[in-house]
Amino acid sequence: MPHHVAVLVLEGAKPLDVGIPAQVFTTRASMPYEVRVCGAAPGLVTGGDGLAYHVAHGLEALDWADIVFVPGYRHPDREDPPRSVVEALVAAHGRGARLAAISTGAFALAATGLLDGRRATTHWHYTRALAARHPLVRVDPNVLFVDEGSVLTSAGAASGIDLCLHILRGDLGVAASHHAARRLVAAPYRSGGQAQYVPRSVPEPLGERFAATREWALHRLGEPLTLDILARRAGVSARTFSRRFVEETGCTPLQWVMRARVDLARELLERSQLSVEQIAADTGLGTGANLRLHFQRILGTTPTEYRRTFTRDA
Repeated sequence: MPHHVAVLVLEGAKPLDVGIPAQVFTTRASMPYEVRVCGAAPGLVTGGDGLAYHVAHGLEALDWADIVFVPGYRHPDREDPPRSVVEALVAAHGRGARLAAISTGAFALAATGLLDGRRATTHWHYTRALAARHPLVRVDPNVLFVDEGSVLTSAGAASGIDLCLHILRGDLGVAASHHAARRLVAAPYRSGGQAQYVPRSVPEPLGERFAATREWALHRLGEPLTLDILARRAGVSARTFSRRFVEETGCTPLQWVMRARVDLARELLERSQLSVEQIAADTGLGTGANLRLHFQRILGTTPTEYRRTFTRDA
């Protein structure tokens, strides 16, 4: 059974925000998703940046959907979406659909009350406005996306790709997410906790060198990767490397390495019959007990149960 994805286009919708979920979850043989683009009613919807959208579906698409994406739209701090849209989103959530906002689409989700008491984010330019308009929402301005289970929010357009890949990882596994990232020529993994933007300029050569160091490390996860080794590869001191790494990614170098190792272990569990002990050794996690500990802490499950889930879905 395919997952049903609705992309809800509101007045003033941003072109990139609309296109991201439509393309990531594109209907194709290798992807178990069916996508419908909809609006408050079928017909022409005036978008932002000089574009308009002719949508074939109205709010009935939300009755059908398992996942509803709300792309960002212009001037979200001025007024809430139409009541019919808000009620349709609440009803879809009540039936068990996940609601996912890209950028300022978070304002539409906040208007439903479903974000009250929960963490959420939006484009950095609008975080204060979101907090002021919806004071019960715990707005986090320093992350790329927030997953609260049935409601998810993300920052600007590029982080919408990160959110979509995050959803793919949960639905289909790391291998499918990496395949989609390659198709999009996008980074395969940026954690939700990564900083939205660095407020001061980053010297270009050093930024490129740090990116090259991360790429180098991804091909050597089974080897020792200490802070000193990574800093030496980047050609800077360990102190400089650690500080700048946190500024660029929102996590420490060793936190990033650990998460990369866990993601590699997930992919090996999905695609191979290697034992848990062998996977732990191959990914640099050491022992099966260590792998189980990190799976429980990060994913809330065991390696065996994780593998069983994707075996059942195969």
